[in-house]
Amino acid sequence: MSSLLRPRHWPLSLRVPLLVAACMIAVGTIASWLVLAVLARTQEAHLRQLARTALTSLGASLTPFVERRDVWETFDALDRFVSRREGLPATFAAVVLTDGTVLAASDPRRFPTLEPVPADWRQLWSGEADLQLADAAPAALARHRLSIDGVPIAEVFAEIDISGLLLERQQVFWALLLSNALLTLLLAAGGYVLVRRMLSPVPQLAQAVEQLRRGGKIEIPADLDRQAPEFRTLFLRFRAMAEAVEERQTLLARLIEEERLAQLGRLASAMAHEVNNPLAGLLTVVDTLKRRGEDGAVRESALELLERGLLGMRNVVRAMLVAYKEEDTGIPLTARALDDLAVLTRHEVQRRRLQLEWSNGLRAAYEIDSGALRQALLNLLLNACRAAPIGGRVVFEAEERPEGLGFVVEDNGPGLPEPFRQLLECPDSAAPPTSRGLGIWTVARLLRRLGARAEVTIGAEGGTRISIRCPARQWRSVA
Repeated sequence: MSSLLRPRHWPLSLRVPLLVAACMIAVGTIASWLVLAVLARTQEAHLRQLARTALTSLGASLTPFVERRDVWETFDALDRFVSRREGLPATFAAVVLTDGTVLAASDPRRFPTLEPVPADWRQLWSGEADLQLADAAPAALARHRLSIDGVPIAEVFAEIDISGLLLERQQVFWALLLSNALLTLLLAAGGYVLVRRMLSPVPQLAQAVEQLRRGGKIEIPADLDRQAPEFRTLFLRFRAMAEAVEERQTLLARLIEEERLAQLGRLASAMAHEVNNPLAGLLTVVDTLKRRGEDGAVRESALELLERGLLGMRNVVRAMLVAYKEEDTGIPLTARALDDLAVLTRHEVQRRRLQLEWSNGLRAAYEIDSGALRQALLNLLLNACRAAPIGGRVVFEAEERPEGLGFVVEDNGPGLPEPFRQLLECPDSAAPPTSRGLGIWTVARLLRRLGARAEVTIGAEGGTRISIRCPARQWRSVA
């Protein structure tokens, strides 16, 4: 619903017709305003000419009566002028002398005879205009001056009904409005159909991109020759890119598998070392039992040593199996599961005489893809062991946070190279910059799978600190 309120998120096939409709509305509004303005000027000019002609004729017939101050003849002429509706639709007429008094009017109650002109009329005709429109009524006021031998003797005023002109303007306005609205709707609908037809290859291209993202077979339209030149070129370039991406993904998958097997081989060697060392001691315990097994104290001590050694070997094998299970078994993450990583890295720590600072602050069990998380942390720990100098220091921290879990892997080596740092902080990267970055890229993919984010800090004198924020929630067992 919120996207509907943001025009920038509307599809192009909708925005273009709406833009055309908006332009049509603007053009139609301006054109209608111009037409109505021209019509108003034309009507006013025609009314002015008609009023001038009618009042000139009326003035010629009134001049002898006005000169004699004959009120009744003047009133009779004004009354006939108002009653005749063929030429000029006058509703009121009056003759005002030069001293401001009314000689006669068609409506004596409105303008009493031989009385001064009302103040509002004197203010209305203070200028020199001979025609002007009234503000409060659909009427126009016209004026004509009477003179004898160039000497003014009176003025003839007439009120003209212009409701017919206003009705004509209103009819023209509605005709323009309806025609513009109909034309706008037709153009908008036609524009929508045309734009949808022009953009029809875009959904096909989006579907091809989605197929590429999911790793499926890409289907390019067979009728490329019928497409527009721009879309035909775009589809051909996309096909070439998809083929290149497919080749790169195939090569990358092969390199990842080789890297995984190499790391598995190193861990297998470490596990063999971890198993072989206590195995010699266990054989010694077995020999002791053969020779002095009848002694109860010796037998109890030997069995205790035998159990402790076998448990140590079981922990090593179990940590190895758990760390390399690819599917999520739904087993919650616990502090003990993290401590298994210390067992797997112990051989590398002892071989390089490293100081491992291990801090595991997990107190509860958490719902998370524990296999993917342990793989990512194990890779980071092994990389830190290889990056740290002989006799150096490696730090591992795990803590509970309000938003989930937090992990830190730190070493005092030369520092993670910049391309690998960007690869780890941007898990959406397509591929590592070189084959040496496969381990870091694998960690980035696992973090993206977990919805986690990594932040890499390089010290001024070397050393790398990798902080991971991982969303998780506490495990709730269901009976």
